[in-house]
Amino acid sequence: MKVLVIGSGGREHALVWALSQDPDVEQVVAAPGNPGIAALQPAYDGQTIVCRPVDISDHDAVLALATELGTDLAVVGPEAPLVAGLADPLRAAGIAVFGPSKDAAQLEGSKAFAKDVMAAASVPTGRAYVCTTAEQAAEAIDAFGPPYVVKDDALAAGKGVVVTSDREEALAHAAECGQVLIEEFLDGPEVSLFAITDGTTVLPMQPAQDFKRLGDNDEGPNTGGMGAYTPLPWAPEKLVEEITEKVLQPTVDEMRRRGTPFSGLLYAGLALTSRGVRVIEFNCRFGDPETQALLPLLKTPLGGLLYAAATGKLADLEPLAWKSGASVAVVMAAKKYPAKPRSGDVISGIEQAEAGGVRVFHAGTAIEDGEVVTAGGRVLAVSATGKDLDEARQRAYAGVGQIRIKGSQHRTDIALKAARGDIHLVS
Repeated sequence: MKVLVIGSGGREHALVWALSQDPDVEQVVAAPGNPGIAALQPAYDGQTIVCRPVDISDHDAVLALATELGTDLAVVGPEAPLVAGLADPLRAAGIAVFGPSKDAAQLEGSKAFAKDVMAAASVPTGRAYVCTTAEQAAEAIDAFGPPYVVKDDALAAGKGVVVTSDREEALAHAAECGQVLIEEFLDGPEVSLFAITDGTTVLPMQPAQDFKRLGDNDEGPNTGGMGAYTPLPWAPEKLVEEITEKVLQPTVDEMRRRGTPFSGLLYAGLALTSRGVRVIEFNCRFGDPETQALLPLLKTPLGGLLYAAATGKLADLEPLAWKSGASVAVVMAAKKYPAKPRSGDVISGIEQAEAGGVRVFHAGTAIEDGEVVTAGGRVLAVSATGKDLDEARQRAYAGVGQIRIKGSQHRTDIALKAARGDIHLVS
């Protein structure tokens, strides 16, 4: 099977790496890819892993590349091209695509649309007001009271949400957005659950938890994610079954009923509140950094799994199989992230870290004068597995300690509370 992975971030690096483990995948092309993906090329005998430059916002150029390569499966990684409809011309050309159509991707592209789908499907979620003026936003903010949850309705690269007890900060964020959602604050621990779907059948992955705030103890501004771990030793025994029954399957069924079936990766961000499971948001693609924690534990071959979803044959597959143990991914971010991340800083120590048994997934990197340098806010995700969370944490942070990036930032508490048994459900 020849697979084209579209995108250049950390999730795409993880996807290419995982696809390279599938014996039925003979070639993986990343477009445009990144330095970490390019470094995979000599690592696997009998397989071709290459990067090809392409502007992923140019649908004609992507289609031309996919056609030239004789692509069997195209995997669209980032949310922006999915919401812009990149999957549609690829499908129209007869290429199997893992990723939703433009219409279906509105589950992530518009939070107001997602709320409408959830209401129609009776999916549990927080109360929200959709606001288009400053006056409406102020009224909604005052109706809910602190802590205030203010969400840009449109895509915002994981940074469109402000959760604050400062009313002026909440109003200021609302003013920066076009259409905005003001939501009730949801208590309880958060969970990310990915599901592979072909528009009918839903295969859930195992749950993960990510860390949105920049600093330890969930302090500082929201980010695209500073780390993740899986599995969740504190989660209720039947959590995945409950979420599949109450959230994932009803959403997929409602999208199909509307004539816009959702095929690809449905990502549910959830809160386990005192009133039960509540959906915080939907995403339409693999999430970052959860992907870097999940895929190292996935035993089911990824290529066959994504191809079955793309061709409507998920019902023919067995439930997903997982390796034992735990996985932790720690994000290393550039100086001044998330406000104005600095670029061009030399990165060293990656090879030494990987020699110690971790996997370093590139996100915001580039090559300058033969050296790997920073080229984005979240630069690397250092991922490690172990027999339990303690061992996985130890290995991941040992890897982080070997990598040098001037002024870099990382959290020191990824999976710490879970490893200590300090996470408790709200009752």
